[in-house]
Amino acid sequence: MKPIFSRGPSLQLRLFLAVITAIVVIFADSRLGTFVKIRTYMDTAVSPFYFLANGPRALLDNLSVNLTSREQLARENVALRQELLMKNSDLLLLGQFRQENARLRELLGSPLRQEEQKMVTQVLSSGTDPYSDQVVIDKGNVNGVYEGQPVISDKGVVGQVVAVGQFTSRVLLICDASHALPIQVLRNDIRVIAAGNGCTEDLQLEHLPNNTDIRVGDVLVTSGLGGRFPEGYPVAVVSSVKVDTQRAYTVIQAHPTAELQRLRYLLLMWGVDSNSRTALPSDDVHRVANERLMQMMPHVLPSPDEMGPPAPPSAAKPAADFVGPPAPPAAANNSASKPAAASSSRHRASRSNRNADGANPPAGDGVPPAGAAPSSASSGAASPDAAPANSRMLSGGTSPSARPAPASSAPGGAAGVSR
Repeated sequence: MKPIFSRGPSLQLRLFLAVITAIVVIFADSRLGTFVKIRTYMDTAVSPFYFLANGPRALLDNLSVNLTSREQLARENVALRQELLMKNSDLLLLGQFRQENARLRELLGSPLRQEEQKMVTQVLSSGTDPYSDQVVIDKGNVNGVYEGQPVISDKGVVGQVVAVGQFTSRVLLICDASHALPIQVLRNDIRVIAAGNGCTEDLQLEHLPNNTDIRVGDVLVTSGLGGRFPEGYPVAVVSSVKVDTQRAYTVIQAHPTAELQRLRYLLLMWGVDSNSRTALPSDDVHRVANERLMQMMPHVLPSPDEMGPPAPPSAAKPAADFVGPPAPPAAANNSASKPAAASSSRHRASRSNRNADGANPPAGDGVPPAGAAPSSASSGAASPDAAPANSRMLSGGTSPSARPAPASSAPGGAAGVSR
């Protein structure tokens, strides 16, 4: 007799096929991103239900605002005015600090930090999965939201966008077990990684040696590394530091500054990736270095007016050429001193005449004017009397011919020369 129902595959075979299918789907979703578009379409399809479920809550909020007493509204108005006054006073100093920071960055040649754009968003739903801490917000692809976008609140960093739908987005909180955030200690700039342990527990700072200078009460802010979160936003406050001698690392926990379990309004941030530091090509590095060097040259080198007229050929000779022969006997000095003195007096007289006529002052004693032939004192055939003077010049300091001409302040240019 033929059976009515044919016997199907065994239960073991069905279980094996189900496990293999689940493994393939998980691998394709996590590694290849095959089902990203499908998940996006599903989020877009269920987004009306989020708004519909949030409708009664918004209605109750509006009713509570309308039913608030006049006295309570007056008290809130006064408190808000006082808070606004304090914030405005802080903004005055903030503007001054921004200008000072911009000037310092220009002096250091660092790129100016661009301002981040922000958009207010509202939390529609919080996840009920105990193994995943995520929230759904009311901004999506139509508002320019993108994956990896940082999200903050009025008290600190909240998380980042991990899935974007057409009208809604999903935000992964920093307390999630799969989230890690590069931070630094505000007191001493120690950079560490803060990992999540679930929103019911504090953040944990990973892989810190026992001699790390971190104390209870230290404020932890974003370090800006990775280009995901901007630098300087508060993340958490150190709540406990436990040194265990049996372990190689110190157990440090920090409590988030943002109230992650009572989120209502958040801020989406744009313009953060443009502030990230990327390595420049070698050609650009050399070009920027040459430009900065050319900008520094006018400040380092003296101006042509301060350098004075060019030195004669004798001044460019090595020091060995200035050293004359040994001093001759006294008789030879007496016989040669008269022509040298006469030549020196004629030279001073001609120089005084040139200064009186308004000519440029000479660069120094013994330097002929421009276009004139060098005298016997500056040529290679120096007189015997010039040898001791040249020797004293080399041992005593700077050559007179190398000194720049003093600036003339009196009419005619003669008052700038002192004899």
